[in-house]
Amino acid sequence: PRTKKTLKMINEKISNDITIVDPLPYHQFLGLMSQAKLVMTDSGGVQEETTFLGVQCITLRENTERPITIDLGTNHLSGTDNDKIFKIFENILHGDLKNGKIPPKWDGCAGKRIAKIVDNYLSEKLT
Repeated sequence: PRTKKTLKMINEKISNDITIVDPLPYHQFLGLMSQAKLVMTDSGGVQEETTFLGVQCITLRENTERPITIDLGTNHLSGTDNDKIFKIFENILHGDLKNGKIPPKWDGCAGKRIAKIVDNYLSEKLT
């Protein structure tokens, strides 16, 4: 919503090839991302989701708190320099893709591991 408002405020023309949508429910948003050629974002969560989905991601920030998405995943950290952003964008469109992999422990079993740690801790405290 902030981007849409800013674009309207500065009267920026958007290509007909780009569709701006209102905020979506989480599962619908994941579905769109899973079918995308690439995603551009400043969101840390989206960096992780695109890595898990195997979708190329351009992060429009100077740094990220999720470096594993760059090191192992499909995330490209572009910074905010337009030339660098568009160079990465063009490279992806021409097939220069990061062959990311899902990082270790991104298996959906974090809750089980946490429960085991808590259980072990409590067992040691109670004995």
